[in-house]
Amino acid sequence: MRFTLIAGVAAASLILAAPAFAQGPTDAEKVAASAQMPRGKVKAGYKVPRLADGRPELEGVWTNATATRLERPANYGDALLMDKAEAARQEKATFDRNARINAPTAKETTDNWKELAKGPDKLDECRGGSLGTACGYNAGWTDPGDLIMRVDGQPRTSLITFPANGRMPARVAGAPRPRQVVESSESGPEIVRAGQNDNPEGRSLGERCIMSFGISSGPIMTPQLYNNTYKIVQTKDTVAIWVEMVHDMRLVRLNSKHRTDGVTPWMGDSIGWWDGDTLVVETIGFNPKQNLRGGDRNLKVTERFTRVAPDRLHYAFKMEDPTVWQAAWGGEYEFGATNGIYEYACHEGNYGLEGILAGARNEERQAAADKPQAAK
Repeated sequence: MRFTLIAGVAAASLILAAPAFAQGPTDAEKVAASAQMPRGKVKAGYKVPRLADGRPELEGVWTNATATRLERPANYGDALLMDKAEAARQEKATFDRNARINAPTAKETTDNWKELAKGPDKLDECRGGSLGTACGYNAGWTDPGDLIMRVDGQPRTSLITFPANGRMPARVAGAPRPRQVVESSESGPEIVRAGQNDNPEGRSLGERCIMSFGISSGPIMTPQLYNNTYKIVQTKDTVAIWVEMVHDMRLVRLNSKHRTDGVTPWMGDSIGWWDGDTLVVETIGFNPKQNLRGGDRNLKVTERFTRVAPDRLHYAFKMEDPTVWQAAWGGEYEFGATNGIYEYACHEGNYGLEGILAGARNEERQAAADKPQAAK
């Protein structure tokens, strides 16, 4: 299949050709890049489709929506696989919750909503279980995924597979502190950063429509509250990954070299190569203003994309930053095929940012009014 996006990708690849580039990775470095990383298992009897140039066809629209977390809950210990009965139980609980939330509003509520509105907000229910004012978006507005992630048909307890406990490793003594980002969450209060309400520039990249909310586009492409859809387009020299959330566009230059001009673009500097039927992507040079999952300027991310079935795309990842983590860490999951991707219209008609800044100015005025006046 082909998409009209190809012309734009080709043009963009020409624009990216201008910066100075370092030497490309050697064969030994390419092998080392994929060390420790899981490999996709192609479904028995499946023949990977190919493009005109003979390369595997990864093109299509894919989703990584899932109820499985990146890090493994501690109660599972080192167990990577989830018992199938437990997976079924968790999924049933999700479906039951969805049915409860999607049911018609009770007549008692509709008849008395003006009176109920005078009290605390306790009606909305988030997918994470939070209620009322702690629930920024109730479940009617979100779509993080209802199913446990399965890889080769086996339900997983986490997306991280190494270290064995399925969690990020300990940080190196003296490692740079993770950059604070302004992000709100349905599971609790937002992370507060000094000056975040002073100007629009103090708010998160997502709120400003610059980057995905959360980390949909990476480092490590993971599902968020909604818009967990990706469109892949291939040319001979470039692979484009269009991220539905805030319409990020990742461009991977094939058989190229990393740039050396000191520019740190959003989503980093990505180059790629083919390892048999697997696309390997190596990304460095991330913009320090984006969420790097605690990583720093030396972060290197390696990803592997393998078509394993007509409707499944295996995705493996590895995070390395020796100045931050005591060991490399990574994992895997499988994208599922889906039907389409929607335009993300970010700020049209959105008055939230204006309200945030106006509220902050009002708080400042109130604080000044309440401050005791010095005696004359």
